[in-house]
Amino acid sequence: MWWLSRVTENAKNSLASLKRENPRLEPTLAIIQAHNDQLIEEANKNFAKEIGLRVIHVCLPEGSTKDEIVSEILRLNEDPNVHGLALDLPDSLYSSKLLNTVKPEKDVDGLSSVNLGRLVHGDDCLVPPTVCAVMELLEDIGGKKVLLVGVRGAEGAALQSVLQRQGAAVLSCHWKSPQLQSELGHADTVVFGSAKPDDVPVSWIKPGATVIYGVHGLLSEKHNHGQQNDPAAENTVGSLAVAMRMQNMVRNIERWIHSQRHRKWDFHSLKLQPLSPVPSDIEISRAQCPKAVDVLAKEIGLLTDEIEIYGQTKAKVRLSLLERLKDQPDGKYVLVAGITPTPLGEGKSTVTVGLVQALTAHLNINSFACLRQPSQGPTFGVKGGAAGGGYAQVIPMEEFNLHLTGDIHAITAANNLLAAAIDARILHENTQSDKRLGINKTDPGTLTEEEISKFARLDIDPSTITWQRVVDTNDRFLRKITVGQANTEKGFARQAQFDIAVASEIMAILALTTSLQDMKERLGRVVVANDKKGEPVTAEDLGVTGALAVLMKDAIKPTLMQTLEGTPVFVHAGPFANIAHGSSSVLADKIALKLVGEKGFVVTEAGFGADIGMEKFFNIKCRASGLVPSVVVLVATVRALKMHGGGPNVTAGAPLKKEYTEENLQLVADGCCNLQKQIQITQLFGVPVVVALNVFKTDSPAEIDLVCKIAKESGAFDAVPCNHWSAGGRGAIKLAQAVEKAVNQKNNFKYLYNLELPIVEKIRTIAQKVYGAQDIELSPAAQSQVDRYTQQGFGNLPICMAKTHLSLSHQPERKGVPTGFILPISDVRASIGAGFIYPLVGTGKEGTKCVNCGSFSVMQQCYLPTLQLCPCWLAYLMCPEQPDKLPQLKKLQFLKRFSMAQMGNVEILPFI
Repeated sequence: MWWLSRVTENAKNSLASLKRENPRLEPTLAIIQAHNDQLIEEANKNFAKEIGLRVIHVCLPEGSTKDEIVSEILRLNEDPNVHGLALDLPDSLYSSKLLNTVKPEKDVDGLSSVNLGRLVHGDDCLVPPTVCAVMELLEDIGGKKVLLVGVRGAEGAALQSVLQRQGAAVLSCHWKSPQLQSELGHADTVVFGSAKPDDVPVSWIKPGATVIYGVHGLLSEKHNHGQQNDPAAENTVGSLAVAMRMQNMVRNIERWIHSQRHRKWDFHSLKLQPLSPVPSDIEISRAQCPKAVDVLAKEIGLLTDEIEIYGQTKAKVRLSLLERLKDQPDGKYVLVAGITPTPLGEGKSTVTVGLVQALTAHLNINSFACLRQPSQGPTFGVKGGAAGGGYAQVIPMEEFNLHLTGDIHAITAANNLLAAAIDARILHENTQSDKRLGINKTDPGTLTEEEISKFARLDIDPSTITWQRVVDTNDRFLRKITVGQANTEKGFARQAQFDIAVASEIMAILALTTSLQDMKERLGRVVVANDKKGEPVTAEDLGVTGALAVLMKDAIKPTLMQTLEGTPVFVHAGPFANIAHGSSSVLADKIALKLVGEKGFVVTEAGFGADIGMEKFFNIKCRASGLVPSVVVLVATVRALKMHGGGPNVTAGAPLKKEYTEENLQLVADGCCNLQKQIQITQLFGVPVVVALNVFKTDSPAEIDLVCKIAKESGAFDAVPCNHWSAGGRGAIKLAQAVEKAVNQKNNFKYLYNLELPIVEKIRTIAQKVYGAQDIELSPAAQSQVDRYTQQGFGNLPICMAKTHLSLSHQPERKGVPTGFILPISDVRASIGAGFIYPLVGTGKEGTKCVNCGSFSVMQQCYLPTLQLCPCWLAYLMCPEQPDKLPQLKKLQFLKRFSMAQMGNVEILPFI
């Protein structure tokens, strides 16, 4: 009796301890049974109940085929709620193929080849329950002779291995062996794998030998030959193997819990062989053979049930990982920002990718890059893709830059569903009478006319609708449209417009949400219009919140990809940095911070310059996520600084002016005022800053040294020249080392403003402290909107300034550090679901200007970041006023990928 009670009590106590440490744990053992033996089934249930296990019995009919059993095994293998799997089958059904179908990590009976291999090699493994029972029953067997009769298959191999490890001399034979009588007469212990045939008399067994019957059944029996058997003892012994199975299950639960915790990365980088001169981005991308995404996922500690594979190089990562690693400390959080952008480009994405390649592939430090998904608008337009460049990019480039895993399409579908619901509601309310009943009252007869009307009608004021349809293409002819012109719309036409898909508030919601439930609540709060009384109308009022959430259920999962050197990248969300906050998703950052571990790094990027992208990252994204950045990497180039110092404009297709290709220390020194200003802006938030200087072959050593010297004197922790574009991660090792040191500096992170401040004061704080404005000036329309949002209860939201990215001011031609200007606010709008107010900066007359001919395209009330090109660009890309400036460009070239430097004669002014 004491064997059984000891094993049961140990298993019970161990499981209780695991449950206390993991309150949500519900350990579940599934047993597939294909016979009518109720004795084993009852034994399993009773022991499981006693120690606190949940057991699922899958009872298949007698005569079930192996294929039917395999089908059940495969189903239970993939069930995340099943932690262990055992088989109770007739001997005729057991086979190596069947046993190996059970996942090794769920193999409670320890009979798969993987577990047996570990057992033979002496590695940590689960020993089959019947073998455990035999060993528990046997006393010291060191030096004794043990005979196994009719013990075959996996259990026989396991038993023989364990006995030999205990020092026993083991011999195995079958019932028909000629030497059976002789061996039985000499064996100190005999283990029968099945019932003894009648033609084998008991007298053959050595007197006093220990005999164990029925290894191939869970209910084994023990006899001391020559002594009278104790029936009570036999019953207890018969249950021991079942108890051992439950003990194995508890050990399996311990392993499962351990597997859920953070794992050390088993990372293998891809070799990179940079060429000189550096080939095109697409040639570099296609020359590298990426890892299979499931291999990458395993290397960084993702479980097989935590990824959803899309092809060979992409996978969605499930949010369940956050629950699994909730107790894992976060890694270091690094933000990449930049100086005020110029058409020459600064390379924030390449720095982000180059930095993680250096950290992981060269310094063996776990790191993750978190990037935004690019819109097809810029990808097929002037800007091109966003995968990085040179030898610091995400691969495959085509997969990254195009459809990826369909997130933007899901946003388009959800956005346009809501737009359709708005117009449909207006149409039905205009054409139908009040007949809908059923609010809180149970007696419809007690409803007043006002209650019926309020319940049935939203009374949307069409002139206040702010929700527009979207498409992920730069289609200028959809910027102003008229909807409702079909006969079925009965004359209820109105003017509307299409925005680019990534400008949808749903994209900003995706980027800021922290869970599926949070996303659903944010979608419900989206304000689409006002009713005729001036009250906001939301998506929840329209009754489409659930439908929107269903459309977004897969888009909420970050997409896993890799860099050229095989380091992991999350690509998720892509809000623009003017009308939204311009950063990748909170969820991608949170998952990555858990995966890299406490000493790892997560590197993410903020759009545009530090004055726009970084400010919004801190004041909006960090408030939503609760995450605190460890260090800011501020990206600059000598060429861009020269432009801020007064260098000439660049012209697409023409060689750079000598100011950009020859050493000019004075121009560099003058332009460093912008770098100094961006460092000061970073210091407002109390975060250490490291300057990354992207080096070009035209930069002189003196110019590079000058920039680094000025950066350090201006308060940067360090300033490092980087060559990752031409050398991959190896070219950013010094930057990685500087970042590693900087995260150990004192961090006094703080927000720029208190949310309790009035809306106007928050706008003024940003304008004065970040942009350097003297003051702000609100138009009457802007002030009216501020008053309305305050009255509606939205005054405590953070601010998301929508302004030009080409200058600290509202005037894009003012480079360097403009001062003394009054910042005009033409309008104020709100993204209530995303959770911010966005003022539109400018006079309302800014547009897009062609530097060649000076033609100017005013975008009336269009605040979206859709690139506007003057007519000369649409006509064979030749300026009608000064065609000699662009003689080498052809119409077809417009379809190719251009860098900002190549298209520098187009100035993008405020999108208002």
